[in-house]
Amino acid sequence: MVDDRLTRLGAAAAGRIEDGMLVGLGTGSTAEAMVQALGARVGGGLSITGVATSFRTAELARSFGIPLKELAEIDRLDLCIDGADEIDPALNLVKGRGGALLFEKLVARRADRYLIIATDEKLVDRLGVRMPLPVEIVPTGWTHTAEAIAALGLAPGLRRIDGGTAYLTDGGHYIVDCAWPDDHQFDPATLAAALKALTGVVDHGLFISMADTALTVDAAGAITEHRRP
Repeated sequence: MVDDRLTRLGAAAAGRIEDGMLVGLGTGSTAEAMVQALGARVGGGLSITGVATSFRTAELARSFGIPLKELAEIDRLDLCIDGADEIDPALNLVKGRGGALLFEKLVARRADRYLIIATDEKLVDRLGVRMPLPVEIVPTGWTHTAEAIAALGLAPGLRRIDGGTAYLTDGGHYIVDCAWPDDHQFDPATLAAALKALTGVVDHGLFISMADTALTVDAAGAITEHRRP
């Protein structure tokens, strides 16, 4: 079952955390399995401090007794562990389905090592084949920002919650989920730079040349380690 796979993967990732570390704690179901396993280790005497990538993760970590600091209180993290929605052969990522891409990227940028954990269906030959690309934008004039994104060749749609209200991130921003053209030939790094340059774009779900290692789990529960070339 999927839950069993995540439990196994979460435990494997939490097992890489050593006493005394400062650790970035990711967001999403896979990261939550890791936080739960880490909580068990902390309960057993492991001494670490976490930095959460979302309000949800912070609440979960506290429920397991994991001590936390704010990102502004630390200089560097020893390790950040998070999930991903797509992972290409170079360990470039698409993230953001859970809505925490900005805080996830801020935390990951401060980490000496960035470990991604995911089920193996997240492995892709190229980014943009499993899901739209999340882009976080400011609410003011969001339609104009969406038009600028569309001019790059993507098809943005505002993320909404039940009742049609615009989804708000922890930072108070909107997300547009951007469909990729069929058989697109976007270079991930070039697209990342073009999106970041747009006024109104806060950040995007392309995580380029950031992950050092990924652990994936297959349907049988076998875990495979992947390293960035």
